[in-house]
Amino acid sequence: MTSEPNTQSPVIAHLEPQLCPQFMPYHDFEHAPSFEVLGHENQTQPVIFNSPHSGCHYPDRFIALSRLNRTSIRASEDMAVDRLFSHVPSLGAVLQKANFPRAYLDVNREPYELDAGMFSTPLPPYANTRSIRVNGGLGTIAKIVAENHNIYASKLDTDDALARIELIYRPYHDTLRHLLASTHTRFNKAFLIDCHSMPSQTRPSQTGTSQIGSGQAGSAKRSFYQKRRPDFILGDRYGTSCRNDVVDHAVKLLRGAGFVVTKNRPYAGGFITEHYGRPQRQLHALQIEINRSLYMDEDTLELHDGFPKLQAALAIFTENLLAHPAFAQEASVPAQNLAAE
Repeated sequence: MTSEPNTQSPVIAHLEPQLCPQFMPYHDFEHAPSFEVLGHENQTQPVIFNSPHSGCHYPDRFIALSRLNRTSIRASEDMAVDRLFSHVPSLGAVLQKANFPRAYLDVNREPYELDAGMFSTPLPPYANTRSIRVNGGLGTIAKIVAENHNIYASKLDTDDALARIELIYRPYHDTLRHLLASTHTRFNKAFLIDCHSMPSQTRPSQTGTSQIGSGQAGSAKRSFYQKRRPDFILGDRYGTSCRNDVVDHAVKLLRGAGFVVTKNRPYAGGFITEHYGRPQRQLHALQIEINRSLYMDEDTLELHDGFPKLQAALAIFTENLLAHPAFAQEASVPAQNLAAE
């Protein structure tokens, strides 16, 4: 499976999975790329930007399995985050982005965080069925979207979950790992910026209510019972996944641009940040969470006039962030070819 060439940003083919016969009925991205990598051929910075939750291609088969419509199922999507960071290839960095939706498969989880109650057949014995994320309905194959709405109308076949993991999850992480290794070999270091968006409000209190797609009334209820989150939350696993000076510089730049910024609470970084962040090996990972109200209407799911403003502000932020001495090039080695093997 390869991506179509992009005349503005080079696209790299991702690693081709082995297609087992039992997975064929569940191969929802057979004719379209499940994810893309942009900018690798022109990489001049030791930085990979990753947008794992902004995918908006909802397969027809998946929608048919769901009890939700095409609007409400998007409640947990990090809408347009890949577009907010579409400038990074022009700065010499790399952008990996998902086309599959988070509700379909969450690559910011362990590969087999699965809820046994969601499936009509037994899970493999190595599945992690008791993690906090599984208990919350947000495993590798999510049970719910935001506001605790169940995704599926009935139980799934286990092979459906395994197909998504083998055909998309593993190639996604294989490619990300390959990019980081190549970058580290070339620059003697690698930085992963994991890009996300978050609901503008905290979860409602026990006495409050919240609605999806309820227009101004729904917005009013959220603001009455819930607290607005900061504009940005940066997560470095409480100082363990990324250089402190880089994180502090990012905070300073965003605050200097007029944004409200906090660190680690409640988003310290998910599986990707924790798994790939190894500062002692010059592998750094930083998660960025963006308040959705800065650029979109959370009820209608429409981008508003804040989107181009935020996009421009993030372009300036990224350029200034990459000017930090931590990103200075220490070696000049030709980029490796990461085409599908």
